[in-house]
Amino acid sequence: MGDAEIIPIGTRGRPGRGTGKQPSSAARGLAGPGARPAKPGPAPEQPPEAPTAAEEPQGRDDRSEQQPVEPAAAEQVTPPRPATTTEERHPSAGIPVGDWLSAFQHAARELFGEEWEGQLARFLAFLRRRVTGDYVVDEYGFDAEVTQRFFMAALRPIAQKWFRIEVRGIENIPAEGGALVVSNHSGTVPLDGLMTMVSIHDHADRFLRPLGADLVFRLPLVNALARKGGATLACSEDAERMLRGGELVGVWPEGFKGIGKPYAERYKLQRFGRGGFVSAALRTGVPIVPLSVVGAEEIYPLVGNVPSLARLLGVPYIPITPLFPLLGPLGLVPLPSKWLLEFGEPVRTDEFEDGAADDPMLVFNVTDQVRETIQQTLYSLLRQRESVFR
Repeated sequence: MGDAEIIPIGTRGRPGRGTGKQPSSAARGLAGPGARPAKPGPAPEQPPEAPTAAEEPQGRDDRSEQQPVEPAAAEQVTPPRPATTTEERHPSAGIPVGDWLSAFQHAARELFGEEWEGQLARFLAFLRRRVTGDYVVDEYGFDAEVTQRFFMAALRPIAQKWFRIEVRGIENIPAEGGALVVSNHSGTVPLDGLMTMVSIHDHADRFLRPLGADLVFRLPLVNALARKGGATLACSEDAERMLRGGELVGVWPEGFKGIGKPYAERYKLQRFGRGGFVSAALRTGVPIVPLSVVGAEEIYPLVGNVPSLARLLGVPYIPITPLFPLLGPLGLVPLPSKWLLEFGEPVRTDEFEDGAADDPMLVFNVTDQVRETIQQTLYSLLRQRESVFR
C-alpha cells in the first residue's frame, strides 16, 4: 500500500471518462432515446490540478496525515427559518403591557413636561363637565373656562411670537370693578381687538368684554365664538349692564371706518361716533382707560377696495392688499409687525354730577379728550418705534 500510486479523479484516464468533453455512455443512457446532446459551450474554469505523486518534491512523507479541509463560507448550508405565525406578526406581540405604559409616560413627559399627569387630569375633568353640563355661562353667552383654556391659549403664541407685543401702562387697568377701555381701530381685519383681549388677560389677569358690531353677530360661526369669548352687541343697554356688573368692557369707536381706511391714512383717527361709550361711562361712573395700539396698521396694508362686490356680499369692504388676492390664501397671513400697546391714565367720570350723560356738550368734550389722548400717544409711539418689524 505504501508503494501505490495515487491518481486524482479527472486528471488521467481516457477521454470521455470524467473529462467534461463528452458524456459517458452511462450518462447518455440516462437521458433517454429522444434526448439530443446540448451544444458545447465555453468550458468552465478548472481549478488548478493537484500535483501527482511523481511531481511532488522529493523527501515528502506520503504517509503523513492529510489535514481536513473546511468548506467555503458560501457553500455552508443555512438551516431554514421557521414560518412566522399570525400572532408573531401582530404589532403588540411579545411586548409586555408595562413596556407600553412606560413608553407612553416617557412620550407624555417629553411632550407636556413633568406635570403631564396633572394636565391630563384637568383636561379629563374639563371634558366631564362639558358632557354633564356642569359649567357656567353668563347671560351674554360668555364661557370663561373655554375662553381661558382654548381661546387665550390659541391667541397667546400669535401675540408673543408673531407680533411680539410690548405692553405699557398696564397698571392703569383697575384690578377690579367696572372700567371702559377705549382704543383706536386698525388693521383691515380686527385682529387688534383679539390681541388686546389676550394682552389684558395675561398682564392684568382680567377678561376684556368687547362690544362688537352687528356684522359680527350675523355670521354663523363667528357669532357663537364671539359670544363664548365674551363679546356682546355694541349697544348702550348691554354696555351699561356689564359696567354696573363690574366687567372690564372694550370699545373701538372708529368702527369699520378705522379698520377699513387706506394705508396712506394710517394712524389718523377717524370720527368717534356720537359718544355713546362716554354716556355709558358717565351713567355708571366707571373710569375710561384710553388705549393706543401701534403695529396693527401694517399687518394688511390696504391699497384698494371692491365696493360693488362688498355691497353684493353685504360687508363694509373687500380689501386689496399687496399680497391679497395676488397670493391667494397665502395672502391672508398677516405681516409680522412689531406691536406696542400703551394704556393711558384713566379719565374719571364719578366726579360729574348726576344727569351729566344727558348733556351733549359735556359728552362731546369728554369724547374729544379721549380721542386726542389716543392720537397724541400714537404719534409718540411712532417716534419711539425703530422699525415696523422690529
